[in-house]
Amino acid sequence: MRGTLIQRQWAYNPMLYAPARYRRACRYHAFVPSVLDGTLPPLDQAVAGVVSDAERAIHALNAARPAALAPLARLLLRTESIASSKVEGLQVDARTLARAEAREDTGRTAGAGVRDVLANIDAMQLAIEEAAASDRPLTLDQIVDVHRVLLECGADKTVAGRIRDDQNWIGGNDYNPCGADFVPPPETHLGPLLADLVAFCRSEAFPALVQAAVAHAQFETIHPFADGNGRTGRALVQILLRRRGIAPAYVPPISVVLARDRSRYIEGLTAFREGRENEWIEAFATASAAAAELARRYLERVEQLQERWRAQLAGHVQIRSDAAAWLVIETLPAHPVVTVSVAVAAVGRTRPAVSQAIDQLTGAQVLVPITEGRRNRAWEAAGLLDLLTDLEAGRAPR
Repeated sequence: MRGTLIQRQWAYNPMLYAPARYRRACRYHAFVPSVLDGTLPPLDQAVAGVVSDAERAIHALNAARPAALAPLARLLLRTESIASSKVEGLQVDARTLARAEAREDTGRTAGAGVRDVLANIDAMQLAIEEAAASDRPLTLDQIVDVHRVLLECGADKTVAGRIRDDQNWIGGNDYNPCGADFVPPPETHLGPLLADLVAFCRSEAFPALVQAAVAHAQFETIHPFADGNGRTGRALVQILLRRRGIAPAYVPPISVVLARDRSRYIEGLTAFREGRENEWIEAFATASAAAAELARRYLERVEQLQERWRAQLAGHVQIRSDAAAWLVIETLPAHPVVTVSVAVAAVGRTRPAVSQAIDQLTGAQVLVPITEGRRNRAWEAAGLLDLLTDLEAGRAPR
């Protein structure tokens, strides 16, 4: 076991509003992981091969398309965010999310669960922006900032960006950790463990994918926040793969594969805590390779869809080669549901030019209106959300 179980006492609380059995004092065991201390057991030869194959797949994904295709990068980021939220039980599909995002863009309010997923996308974006500053060592404050962005729009804003100061647990009941599935280290142990984790994340002594796998598992074991640990920990994977240069343009949506088989993901984290690091690293690398291949195939399909849109536009109306409509088509993968305001910001053209472009694309059946009336109008990119729905589910493109 990579750590120690320590026995603790949960105090009797006569004032707790709960059934009597949960107010009683009880004993439980918290798990304090060993510090990484910049070392890891050697990789099995077979596992090293899986890691190498996965890193090649991620490199290939990034090499196949220029980094300038930012809308496609945001498409993968958005898919990763949705899947990461699904692992935590936040069930929001791509179509619902895209339409809710359009509502927020026009000043209306999305539901609480949707706002949490939108915050997850913001957190992932923050992770990438921080990763771009590769000349600065990673800090704990950067990880805390990701958590803050992730939770500050959620139901419990009070814990956003705050390291916990009490005991938390996973599973069991809502009132005490006795009988929980897993109890992370007590709050008094968090400082040294987090300092050690950040030091490990700064190292380049290990293959990038191994570092990301171990850092994620150690973060989930420490569980330093009251809520949002899983999503923050998966954002940490994004940070590390960007910083190490393995995924300069596209980080594959690894959470898509993890969400598809959540029980295997939990089993892998358990294996890590029990000292079977090679099992977890192999599972993580296998998921990464599968995600890279899935992303590659979907990016191809999205590019084919864009070519079809261009043909539809050319067949519908004769416009100049520098017309705003062509630019809107380029940005649609980042904005599956678009408003005039969003399109203006995305393509940098005037509002009249963009409004004309949207009219042209609607006439060419590239955009489909999803609202009525003349105010707060929104349009959906034809066929794109169907592709994203399949990608979210980890299905091969049809």
